[in-house]
Amino acid sequence: MREEKPQIIAVVGPTASGKSDLAVRLAKKFGGEVVSADSRQVYRGLNIGSGKVTKREMEGIPHHLLDVADPKRVYSVARFQCAGRKAISDILKRGKTPIIVGGTGFYIDALLFDMQFPNVKPNLTLRKKLEKLEAAELCAKLESLDPRRAGEIDKHNRVRLIRAIEIATQHGPVAPLKATSSYDIYWVGVRVSIEILKQRIALRLKKRIRSGMIAEFTRLHKEGLSYKRMETLGLEYRYGARLLQKMITRKEFEAQLTVEIVKYAKRQLTWFKRNTSINWIPIEELDNDDIPLG
Repeated sequence: MREEKPQIIAVVGPTASGKSDLAVRLAKKFGGEVVSADSRQVYRGLNIGSGKVTKREMEGIPHHLLDVADPKRVYSVARFQCAGRKAISDILKRGKTPIIVGGTGFYIDALLFDMQFPNVKPNLTLRKKLEKLEAAELCAKLESLDPRRAGEIDKHNRVRLIRAIEIATQHGPVAPLKATSSYDIYWVGVRVSIEILKQRIALRLKKRIRSGMIAEFTRLHKEGLSYKRMETLGLEYRYGARLLQKMITRKEFEAQLTVEIVKYAKRQLTWFKRNTSINWIPIEELDNDDIPLG
């Protein structure tokens, strides 16, 4: 007899689509606990800028993989995979349903599919040379070494670009994702039009600014988070670093960041479109008392 796979629910979608709220509702409905699959919410102190769910928004549902890393140090996807699978195992042992939620497609796939990462040690000499290059130059270099990975990676994230080049230099191109999994996954996606998404992104950014996001940037820098490191953390923190250094005005900060978040949302949608197992729920139906799950 074939052994039954553990059942898991994965909630995906673009930023500002309401994934976190949906995950909490599903956890309450099915007796679950939430595992965050977000590349920035793992870091302590990155709260408002990363859109980290608050205690009130959790509504008593346990959340895992939040605030587990020092923002001054890079938290790799391999470490996330290990910690995430441990969290899933612990949840299942308690007879609960793991609810995976996030917009970082690479993290979600690494967690749920049979994906292995090369054990490549840091090459400090190579890193020193690569750190002198601009992001566009790093992209071009990675494209020549591993075109598939170059097509997936955040082209502004110098830390990830350097690590990908380091791996490709020592190991060669990384094998594509295997579509097999140790879990029985029910995929739920939030479908939202680009026009509505743009409106939600703009409104959410204004709300975060009013809630103290810029003060959060200042606090993080005073606590030792360098502007260089903030740049690598992307989006809000990248533009926050530029604002604090007076490289851009407050008006430019909001305008430029809004544009970049929309671009990021489009990249997320492109990633998730490859997964034909996702059951897409229109955002308009999320307010229903009974969420349609097919």
